[in-house]
Amino acid sequence: MNSRHPERHRSGRAGWLRAAVLGANDGIVSVAGLLVGIAATGASHEGVLAAGVAGTVAGAMSMAAGEYVSVQSQADAERADLALERRELRQAPEDELDELAAIYRARGLDPALARRVAEQLSRHDALAAHARDELGITDTLRARPLQAAGASAAAFCVGAALPMAAALLAPAGRVEAATIAATLTGLLLSGSLAAWAGGAPIARGAIRVAFWGALAMAAASAVGRLFGVSVGL
Repeated sequence: MNSRHPERHRSGRAGWLRAAVLGANDGIVSVAGLLVGIAATGASHEGVLAAGVAGTVAGAMSMAAGEYVSVQSQADAERADLALERRELRQAPEDELDELAAIYRARGLDPALARRVAEQLSRHDALAAHARDELGITDTLRARPLQAAGASAAAFCVGAALPMAAALLAPAGRVEAATIAATLTGLLLSGSLAAWAGGAPIARGAIRVAFWGALAMAAASAVGRLFGVSVGL
């Protein structure tokens, strides 16, 4: 009798979810802060929007490049470790078998069973066994630079669209207030979605994201007002 017990784990989302959440939040906060700061200087509506478009393009490219370089470094390290492990398996297979058996003993198997498990897994795919159990490298969690870069850049643009839309639709003179209100709403929503996708408490995730976004906009507004003051001599 075959029984089915489907389980939905969230760890498989780790690679793209982290990049997407980071990109979306950065898009919302960075562009909103830019818009609020520029608006606080007294710049024209067109000037605020032009700054927002430039910030969105530059930010998306920066996020993609940063994610790619970061995750590519991880991928390079994984490849180097696998190459080293492959060489050791060729040169000293018995030592590698002992090493694998020791790992299983440390996890609670008795010595005889640990040895049998190590032998069977090595016959099936020795490199995969060492990658998973010695190095912690699995197909699910392996570094994927292009995926991370694409997810981060796309999410940044999606996040930036919210404050941009608020600034575009706001009446003259109300860009700052409209952007702040829309951004805080968006941050509460994105924080809730990220917490739900990751299995964390939703309220806590929403509040912590909104808090840091509000802090960033407050700082940007203060800087904008500082440099927007005209001083007569």
